[in-house]
Amino acid sequence: MKFRSIATLTALAAAGLWGTAQAQSKANLQVVGNLGITTQSKELEAPFWNKQIPAATDNRITASFKPWNEMGLKGPEVFKMLGQGVFEVGTTQLGFVAGDNAINDATDLAGVSPDIETFQKVTKAFRPVLEKHYEQQKIKVLGMFSYQAQVLFCRNEIKSLSDLKGRKVRTSGASQADFVGYFGGSGVNMAFGEVQQALQSGVIDCAITGTLGGYKAKWYDGARYLFALPINWGAGLSGMNAGTWRKLDPETQKIVQGEYAKLEKAVFEQNVRENELGIACNTGGACSEGPAAKMTLVQPSAADVELRRKALLEQVLPRWAARCGAACVKTWNETVGTTVGLTAVAAK
Repeated sequence: MKFRSIATLTALAAAGLWGTAQAQSKANLQVVGNLGITTQSKELEAPFWNKQIPAATDNRITASFKPWNEMGLKGPEVFKMLGQGVFEVGTTQLGFVAGDNAINDATDLAGVSPDIETFQKVTKAFRPVLEKHYEQQKIKVLGMFSYQAQVLFCRNEIKSLSDLKGRKVRTSGASQADFVGYFGGSGVNMAFGEVQQALQSGVIDCAITGTLGGYKAKWYDGARYLFALPINWGAGLSGMNAGTWRKLDPETQKIVQGEYAKLEKAVFEQNVRENELGIACNTGGACSEGPAAKMTLVQPSAADVELRRKALLEQVLPRWAARCGAACVKTWNETVGTTVGLTAVAAK
């Protein structure tokens, strides 16, 4: 089935026609997937909707799948359009929508999770809070995801985090911008698809993304140094329009949730495998994804690990707490804070 245009979907949603079409559990869902250049999209998310869900539901639920970047979208608008019923399922990065509500940064604050296992525990702790938040946005949370370590790709030599002073750095969320700002750099809000050219032309000095994602996007064409310190993990969320979800019978809902749990596990395992692969692909190592690039690998020192924590405690966490408010901070302390041994303080 041909994927409907955004204009057509908007018209159907406004007229209430698509909701009527979904009155029974047999349905073809319009699915807006995550960034299409990634192995996560190609190897896991697309097969999930094109094969796994139809097989699990005996073809009662099928899907027309397309990543948001292939629809001419930039990522931040996905959840708003999903809540409006423009399409039935959508996935994007939580950092993209942290400006709409700081609660979206809660699971992936820069510096909170030094490794992906900690990130997974943090996500599990805070997930019920995000589920309630997105219920209010008319979205049923189906899954929560991430990518590999989010690291720095820089045009010019970088030996330490302190070298970020004066540099323009593409960031994908408020907490990344706060992190960069702590060292005297400037966070630049820029769509993912614009980064490669901006690095090549010198519009920006550095950019942050996943180790393999940066390779797939050919950021090495402009960036010569890879600073391999995990800043955060590129948290993402997948949801279904709440009206569509309610029209699925309980058995189908159970199947979808069960299959999504399998997808989440597969993504986590892939990210663990691909973290070192991404580093190798960018820096001349063994690369199964194509010809290895020739970036210079810079390993962080113990001093940089300590600087990461100082940036979190002295700037990232306080600024996030001020944006999120007292109730949000209280919930974070009771969930994420307990998990990682930190306490955020809301501004009075």
